[in-house]
Amino acid sequence: MKRTLIITAFSLAMSTSGVFGQTIQSQHNHTGHNHAMPGMTQAREATQAGPHGGSLKQTGNLQIETIVSQGGLQMFVYDRAGQPVSVDQGRGAVSVRVEGNAKRYRYDLLPDGKGALTAPVNLSQIAGRQIDVDVQLVGIVASTISFNEVATVPASEQQLAAAAIARQKICPVSGKPLGSMGDPVAVDVNGQKLYVCCAGCVNAVKSDPAKYAAGRPQITVTTATQADAAAIAAQKVCPVMDEPLGGMGTPIKVMVGDKPIYLCCKGCIKKIQAEPAKYLAMVYGNGPQNSGQPAVTTAAKITVSTSTQADAAAIAAQKVCPVMDEPLGGMGTPIKVMVGDKPIYLCCKGCIKKIQAEPAKYLAMVYGNGDQASVPAGTEQVRDGIFKVVSADVPFIAAQKKCPVMDEPLDAMGGPYKVNAAGKAIYICCPGCAKKIAAEPQKWLAVLKSQGVDAPTIR
Repeated sequence: MKRTLIITAFSLAMSTSGVFGQTIQSQHNHTGHNHAMPGMTQAREATQAGPHGGSLKQTGNLQIETIVSQGGLQMFVYDRAGQPVSVDQGRGAVSVRVEGNAKRYRYDLLPDGKGALTAPVNLSQIAGRQIDVDVQLVGIVASTISFNEVATVPASEQQLAAAAIARQKICPVSGKPLGSMGDPVAVDVNGQKLYVCCAGCVNAVKSDPAKYAAGRPQITVTTATQADAAAIAAQKVCPVMDEPLGGMGTPIKVMVGDKPIYLCCKGCIKKIQAEPAKYLAMVYGNGPQNSGQPAVTTAAKITVSTSTQADAAAIAAQKVCPVMDEPLGGMGTPIKVMVGDKPIYLCCKGCIKKIQAEPAKYLAMVYGNGDQASVPAGTEQVRDGIFKVVSADVPFIAAQKKCPVMDEPLDAMGGPYKVNAAGKAIYICCPGCAKKIAAEPQKWLAVLKSQGVDAPTIR
């Protein structure tokens, strides 16, 4: 009969072996020292590469190879001559601590039928991060084997490429944010990968690799001239200070690659040099349709007035200013901003610019997101009742941020995952949290509510 292996992030299911449980507890660890009890073998610290590419440590007459991958942890055992030792009667436990996280997570190590003791757990979300692993094995020799391993969860080629793109941020040829023209294209420059926004930029890099080797567009600074008047009129304001161009003297012209950005003063130049992609996006937008002209936005008509007695009921219903989160009326008569046919009430005139800049954001805060406040139940289960998240879950994951059970970031241990809590979606860091949610759904919904998080409805 096949056994189903259930991995839990918080407890070690060892009830099938009282001896094992007693032996595991016979070691007492403290930072900086270790007390080994009789009958326990400690692995030596010398480490070398094993036959499967993992780290190999010697303990007594055995050698143990530890392999850390995105799919979990494996332990292979060999004798002194390097011949495999059967682990079919063995078992073990690993206690894992992620770099920067004080908590430890415990997993079973059980025979996988392929010559190893395995703890299958999704570590892809912590790829590239270092983990500290305490290992204890029994059933292989008369004594318990105990050792510590420090390893880095390897990143996949896709993750390495994504990290490189995130670091580079911007196409050195066009100056556009990487990803704004579809998937970035890799170009080999002297043995190093450089990314450009589209295939059209590849030849430019190949024809002058030295010019683009730094991965950033050239930035030059001049004073604007009469020839720039039309572009200045189109851009209107400085993207750094949000001040009208010309209000502080002749605008400064900064060329980022082949695209100009106009600034109100010299003091803003450093901001463009530090984050060119950010300010290019502010001036030109992120879409592939942009071709060198400042972005033109279309939005609902916005009008501003002072609220009157006729607005009293609506003000009472809204209660607080969506910009400052201050009670309406606490700073004088509320300001009424009409975005199309919908009013938004503000605590003071200083908040008007925020509404004008991001009307959709504040309409959603005041009126909600309609159908977007629900998410699909999910179709891909990782375990019974525990689902992989989809794109519709992303904004709610960003809002929740942490697992309510463990108070850990949702991606701390392979998550986030989605569970149904009385018709609402709660996101968790690992499958082990699902039982607590299922046992007391209203408790955990209340915890989220106390943190200002409204769980979306599952449709």
